Amino acid sequence: MTMSFTLPEELQLLQRNLRRYVDTEMIPHERDSMAGNELKPEFKARFEKGMKDLGVWMLDVPEEYGGAGLGLLAKSIVWTELGRTVSIPARGDHITGPSARGILYQLRGKMRERYLLPVLEGKKECCFAQTEPDAGSDPGSMRTTAVKDGDDYVINGVKRFITGAGKADFMQLMVATDRAKGSRGGISCFLVDMNTPGVKLGAQYETMMGDRPWEIILDNVRVPAHQMVGNEGEGFKLAQGWLGHGRVKHGARALGVAERALEMATSYSHQRATFGRPLADRQGIQWMLGDMFMNLDVGKLLVYRAASMIEEGQEARVEAYHAKYFCDEMAFKAIDNCMQVHGGIGLTTDLPIEKMWRQQRSYRITEGASEVMRTVIARHVMKTYG
Repeated sequence: MTMSFTLPEELQLLQRNLRRYVDTEMIPHERDSMAGNELKPEFKARFEKGMKDLGVWMLDVPEEYGGAGLGLLAKSIVWTELGRTVSIPARGDHITGPSARGILYQLRGKMRERYLLPVLEGKKECCFAQTEPDAGSDPGSMRTTAVKDGDDYVINGVKRFITGAGKADFMQLMVATDRAKGSRGGISCFLVDMNTPGVKLGAQYETMMGDRPWEIILDNVRVPAHQMVGNEGEGFKLAQGWLGHGRVKHGARALGVAERALEMATSYSHQRATFGRPLADRQGIQWMLGDMFMNLDVGKLLVYRAASMIEEGQEARVEAYHAKYFCDEMAFKAIDNCMQVHGGIGLTTDLPIEKMWRQQRSYRITEGASEVMRTVIARHVMKTYG
């Protein structure tokens, strides 16, 4: 068996084309492309055209639905290159077109026509509602419940930090149908229209990243049983495949942040002189840059391995955890070092460093905190070597 550490030629070409586009069309507009936390319409149109020209429009939508149908390794390349710029919002797909989480592809018949197809056509938007005040990285302890009542389920609870809830037409809602079972068969998934009686938007949170996620309150929300995705208790199982992709996406995006940090820090170390010598001559700076480069290389191997395994249908749960944990931590350290190399100018909003720092800091918490990643990895070690 031969191991290859080189990307296939077609992915190297995709990588080069994306790198060129990001460098020439996106990075120069990092200070004027956004209005608050939203991409300005003129830049949204421009960047979307660029993605279409590059062949990555609707990158994760199967070809049968009109998408590019890219594999996970190819998507990782896209996420990495787009991660090098702050000219677009950090969260969401945005310029790569409509996207549906894997759960929606489970739908059939009228449910597919009502929910999946309108999302892919850009006619509807959805949000994913799982996190709660007391159940973030531990979804098995969620308190939002769905109780069977005739042909319906009655849902009560509160969801928090839900991105895109204010614009969503419906939500993919994770609830407990059997709290005693938790994530081992007690979580179910429903599609719930946002205008359903009893669904209310609560607080909207201002975050340091510029995102404004919502609280969703569910008060005796009655949902027909046929709007459950899959069978009762299968919600967490259905989400696992998508979560693996999400962890690889975290890792891939972090690679982009780390590479941009290395580029900026190295360039500035040659420009900036102190006590008569450029920073690049200082051993402390050289070691810092060397570590950043080495860790970036390790991160690439972790992301590419996890992406390739998942793409080939292999079990890669632990590998996906490795990719998210290592790369999110590594990228934060890289952008923090980049800020340190730049000194005072790195703290200003004239450079993208502080924004990348704030955004990357958040990824160590969201969609699975680093401590949770480490705990799962440790369990694997105990099981494998114990």
